[in-house]
Amino acid sequence: MKEIAFILLERPVTWAEAALGFAALSLLLLVLVVVSSWRGGRGRAIEVAMAAERAREMDDKVAEMNRLQAELTGRMQSMAEILSTRQGDLARLVADRMDGLSHKVGQGLEQNVRQTNESLGKLQERLAVIDSAQKNLTDLTSEVVTLKDVLSNKQARGAYGQGRMEAIIRDGLPSAFFTFQPTLSNRNRPDCLVTLPGDGRGLVIDAKFPLESFTMLRESRSEEMRKAAGVRVRGDVGQHIKDIAERYFLPGETQDMALLFVPSESIYADLHEHFDDVIQKAHRARVMIVSPSLLALAIQLMQSLVRDARMREEAQVIQTEVGKLLADVKRLGDRAEKLDQHFRQAQEDVAGIRTSAGKVTSRADKIGALEFDDAKGEPALPFAKGLPLKAAAE
Repeated sequence: MKEIAFILLERPVTWAEAALGFAALSLLLLVLVVVSSWRGGRGRAIEVAMAAERAREMDDKVAEMNRLQAELTGRMQSMAEILSTRQGDLARLVADRMDGLSHKVGQGLEQNVRQTNESLGKLQERLAVIDSAQKNLTDLTSEVVTLKDVLSNKQARGAYGQGRMEAIIRDGLPSAFFTFQPTLSNRNRPDCLVTLPGDGRGLVIDAKFPLESFTMLRESRSEEMRKAAGVRVRGDVGQHIKDIAERYFLPGETQDMALLFVPSESIYADLHEHFDDVIQKAHRARVMIVSPSLLALAIQLMQSLVRDARMREEAQVIQTEVGKLLADVKRLGDRAEKLDQHFRQAQEDVAGIRTSAGKVTSRADKIGALEFDDAKGEPALPFAKGLPLKAAAE
């Protein structure tokens, strides 16, 4: 028994120890089997209890679900009633809204019809205005054609320029300061002569601007024709400037400057844009080329000069009248002083008269107070005793 059966962990184990260990191991296994069987029975009991608990909980949940279903059914019925009530209210509200909308739509349609009628009335008025404007445009077209016919004739064109210049001058200056078609000392007759106050010399205004060359220039279709027309413009305008300088510059009779009137703004602009040499030549000849607007501006300047001259004349008249008024006031002061002296003398005379009257009154009182001697029959007057009358009066 004490023989070594095996070695475990470097320790020799005998057969007795091995048998004892086996018995202990068997006992341990038996205890484990008993414990395991006991635990298995207890586990089954627990499972049965748990199954019963789960069944009870399931019954509770089913009862709760039945209760919730009943509550849900009641709520559904209540909701159905509420929905039916709300549906009736909604139908009534929709009906009311539809009625209001129909009324508003009717009003809107009525207003739109009224506005449409008003718009149609205004449109008819505007169409009438358009018809009138078209008629005026037709009349204006005929007048433009007539104006074109007038401008195509040299004499008629000259009369047109003369008339436009006369209209501008008549609108700006009094008739006393201009003369149309006057005769100068050299028997030449300018279109207009403007005389400014303070200067006896007149300002010559010529309205015979040559337009044929400009018409040819505008109707040119080729470069050669434009060049030829430009040469003719320079020649015609330059010759007319020379004629003005030779005919109308008279020392002591006319100004040393003249105005050449161009009756068209576009021609004036073309002249300044494309013919600067002609403008410079006119300046050297003391001939100012003016358009209708520039002539109106010059006439306004002359009008201001005339107004200033008249104001100076009126100021001189006012100064003269004020001087006369001052002289009258001075004479009035002298006469008032003399009258004051007369009044003072009269006051002194009145004072003397009052003094004399007072003395006379006092003398009369004294005379009234005298007493006469009836017994002797002699008056008690001073001069009765042989005194002089003057001494008695004193």
